[in-house]
Amino acid sequence: MIFEIQHQLHYSRGELLLRSLLGYFYIVLPHAFLLFFLSIWSSIVGFIAFWSILFTGRYPESFFEFQTQFIKWEMRVNARIMNLCDGYPAFGLEVEDENIKFYVPYREDLSRGNALLKLFFGWLYVGIPHGFALFFRSIGMLFVQFIAFWIVLFTGEFPKKMHDFIVGTLRWSQRVNLYLAFMTDEYPPFTGKRLDNELGYEFDRNETQTNN
Repeated sequence: MIFEIQHQLHYSRGELLLRSLLGYFYIVLPHAFLLFFLSIWSSIVGFIAFWSILFTGRYPESFFEFQTQFIKWEMRVNARIMNLCDGYPAFGLEVEDENIKFYVPYREDLSRGNALLKLFFGWLYVGIPHGFALFFRSIGMLFVQFIAFWIVLFTGEFPKKMHDFIVGTLRWSQRVNLYLAFMTDEYPPFTGKRLDNELGYEFDRNETQTNN
């Protein structure tokens, strides 16, 4: 899985304040309305995909594509609400966001046994240990977000290490979600850092948006 949110050289103080004061109304509400109905379809797709894996060993490719597009849309919204990047999140499933990169390789075959294991015992060997670790990491992330807000407000810069910590927490959580959603058989590692097979991908700094 590749999951990156671009760290900008400069952030807009105006957008930061606008999102903080009115973001719920002009970002969350309109997107959440549409994402709510898509989430229902996503659940139905996931249910059908489980049985497809159980009987054929495959996650239908069109379903897989829908799920990744749905996740991207959610990421676009969350990245703005968490002040990780500027700009308004676009509507639509087939939209690409230059600030966010998300890719999950599609596998032709998935383990039937693994699917059953996740269905019956995923809460035990995935949910509990990862949930415990992510609970405390999420608390730390809230503190980091709070501090970063004031730094951006006064300097226009989001400290890179703080940005990486927040993105890493989201990356960790997303790996767990993909595994439990039967989209991969790779057990999620206990880290938010990029894995060896995810290295080598970097945003082009020339594409970084500069905001005054």
